Amino acid sequence: MISNLLEIIRSGHPLTLPQVKYHVEMLKNDQPLDWKSLYKNEIDVFKRDKKVRPKTIGQRKFIEAVQNNEIVFAIGPAGTGKTYLAVAIALSALKKKEVNRIILVRPAVEAGESLGFLPGDLLEKIDPYFRPLYDAIYEMMPSEKFQKYMDRGIIEIAPLAYMRGRTLNDSFIILDDAQNTTLGQMRMFLTRFGFGSRIIINGDITQIDLPRKENSGLIKIAKILKDINGIEFAYLNHSDVVRHRLVQEIIRAYEREDLKNHNVE
Repeated sequence: MISNLLEIIRSGHPLTLPQVKYHVEMLKNDQPLDWKSLYKNEIDVFKRDKKVRPKTIGQRKFIEAVQNNEIVFAIGPAGTGKTYLAVAIALSALKKKEVNRIILVRPAVEAGESLGFLPGDLLEKIDPYFRPLYDAIYEMMPSEKFQKYMDRGIIEIAPLAYMRGRTLNDSFIILDDAQNTTLGQMRMFLTRFGFGSRIIINGDITQIDLPRKENSGLIKIAKILKDINGIEFAYLNHSDVVRHRLVQEIIRAYEREDLKNHNVE
């Protein structure tokens, strides 16, 4: 075990403490990692000194799904790297000129609030909702380049409702927090797909803010689209959490509570 970790470090892949713990945990669960295959998927972004790599098996499968499909759903709890990896993959595609622009989309639903309750113009209203996407971009692209691309429309942000009627060609489109879309909104969004485009849809079905959780389009979509070639669903779980150890423990606790409540029903 120690020799494998040392080999990873010597090959130029420094490990954080959570990554070391992940390797140990997988070994305890009789799931030893082929670390070479785990770290081979290096994503090249706009900052020269920044290389993005998968840190878990689930993250690697997510990246491979995007490489092999035009539409990918990434479903999993907070902290599993869904948004971060989606942004990295989109920026890499833009840098390689595989697409002409990136469009960042999300529903304007948050803990019962709506855009009408927020001050300012449209951009000011939606800005807080896109902060997780901005945070990821700032880690991978110089801020002045990001602002330049925003001004030129190469990177665009849009509330989900403003996607109606558009057809998006040669674009990399990320729909974040997709658990807060209705089935109708999900249908509308997916039919914006154009030639030369790719889509990543991220969501966490344990954090639905819609008035009726069962109306989430992300819950029902897997059954509807399961047999369509070119669409894949990547599922992440608590073992893919790359944040603080307590985040993993919190997610496990909620999963146990949800299971207990489901069994009672």
